[in-house]
Amino acid sequence: MKIAFYGSSLLSSRWNGAATYYRGIIKALAALGYDVTFYEPDVYGRQQNRDIDPPDWCKVVVYQPTAAAMKGVTARAAEADIVVKASGVGFEDDALFGQVLDAASPQALTIFWDVDAPATLASLAADGDQPLRAQLDRVDLVLTYGGGDPVVYGYRALGVKDCIPIYNALDPETHQPVPHDPRFACDLAFLGNRLPDREQRVDDFFFTAAALLPERTFLLGGSGWEDKPMSPNVRYIGHVGTADHNAFNVSPKAVLNISRSSMASNGYSPATRVFEAVGAGACLITDAWTGLDLFLKEGEEVLAARDGWDVVDILNELTPLRATAIGQRARERVLREHTYDRRAAEVDQIVRNRVPARRMEAV
Repeated sequence: MKIAFYGSSLLSSRWNGAATYYRGIIKALAALGYDVTFYEPDVYGRQQNRDIDPPDWCKVVVYQPTAAAMKGVTARAAEADIVVKASGVGFEDDALFGQVLDAASPQALTIFWDVDAPATLASLAADGDQPLRAQLDRVDLVLTYGGGDPVVYGYRALGVKDCIPIYNALDPETHQPVPHDPRFACDLAFLGNRLPDREQRVDDFFFTAAALLPERTFLLGGSGWEDKPMSPNVRYIGHVGTADHNAFNVSPKAVLNISRSSMASNGYSPATRVFEAVGAGACLITDAWTGLDLFLKEGEEVLAARDGWDVVDILNELTPLRATAIGQRARERVLREHTYDRRAAEVDQIVRNRVPARRMEAV
């Protein structure tokens, strides 16, 4: 089956936290026989900062951020059996979604794939007159990259036909243990872009811990932190390309995950960084959130902190031997239960249960 997938970017992770998720899901779907074309706009300097070359498992079409170019690529939706519009594409999302739905064949399965469901639902609750609200009435299915029951219930309350979470996962061929790299050596590392929905939590969990442990070394990666005040024991290295993520994760004693506020309050929303880190065998410290135990067992496969003081206590008690053991157990768990092959199999079953029905409805 042919999939037309309209998203932010497959080729670049620059200001694009969904890149790893897109790559993992689509690569695994291709292995199941799906023919995927990914349409992405040339925005935010992503094409000048690609992390991967166009892959052989997916055709990528890059279009210019103009109305005419967008019209051209949305017309291609008519050729697909499955049409996916992701959230946060980054150029005229509302117009893009409308044009994609208009162009899709009546026999096609139409999907809104929300990679930031807690934020989307909060935005719709604040302003129900957004074009997205009416567009959701036209799709067959909403998929989300996390959120659990709160997101499912939130979308169903809006009247969507169905909503199913497809969680982040690990691609073992991409994220795996590698030799330690002295560029990333430290006691605690955090990788994340500077975003309004996360900055206060980064202050609470990362910068507070760094200030309280001046004898420890901290490493900060991600875009946008250049003018952020930070203690002398924090080393800022800017954007870290995906090619360096394995080394970034495996070289520190521990790696910190900090959820954005909306995802932390909602729960059931493991970031791609969680699986990248443990896939490399890292000892992961994460901010605590509801649903964590569905993915990793606290105290054995992951260490959870409620605030920066907890991070301090964890680091003071964490030995290299225990850090290594936690990382190994987490990697074993994720390889058993949380790979993109498993997620793609879920999507495949969902699609196969719905495509025949859609075709019958169109007759």
